[in-house]
Amino acid sequence: MANLNLVLSLSLSFFFSIITLVPLPSSAVSSCNDPCRTLDDCQGQLICIHSKCNDDPDVGTHICGGGEGTSPPSTTLSDDQGDCQPSGSLTCGDKSYPTYTCSPPVTSLTPAKLTNNDFGPGGDGGAESECDNSYHNNTESIVALSTGWFNGGSMCGKMISITASNGNSVTAMVVDECDSRRGCDEEHDYQQPCGNNVVDGSDAVWTNLGLNTDDGVVDVTWSMA
Repeated sequence: MANLNLVLSLSLSFFFSIITLVPLPSSAVSSCNDPCRTLDDCQGQLICIHSKCNDDPDVGTHICGGGEGTSPPSTTLSDDQGDCQPSGSLTCGDKSYPTYTCSPPVTSLTPAKLTNNDFGPGGDGGAESECDNSYHNNTESIVALSTGWFNGGSMCGKMISITASNGNSVTAMVVDECDSRRGCDEEHDYQQPCGNNVVDGSDAVWTNLGLNTDDGVVDVTWSMA
């Protein structure tokens, strides 16, 4: 009887050791440039574009760094974003967007996403500019900054220098906030919240940089002028 118990004990031990070696079904999601079929296949703020996980151009993330074959960073934030993480999320229709109260650290060459904004009445800027409660002509060299960089209005009236990858630079005045906390309402022309790294420039800014507004979003750097 003792021998039978010993055999049973050894058999059970062997069985459970085999079970622990069998991998459980994985719920892992794909990283930058990994293959995907649906939005749920991609991790974090990445989305499935042309069957590969990549940055969401609507959100303005640059986790993947652009281009196929780029190795993903060790965290979900790029190196220039410091510890600025989403403060929450906002659902617009059937899509959820991250919201921010911070922006990446400002340096002598701060990486940013340049977008185009219509600062006039009826434009996609929505309500009047935050700094002076006025609309502006798009021939003016003016910008709105993401919430963190706007810093509660302390940047109002200040001049910044923006440089494009083509080498062209322009100075522009800060007149508004590109709201990274709110959106999808009349005040924001029903647009999603801004990313935390956006310089939203007038037509004049784009023209002086030699850029085409049809490009939508362009990588630039900026600094205090």
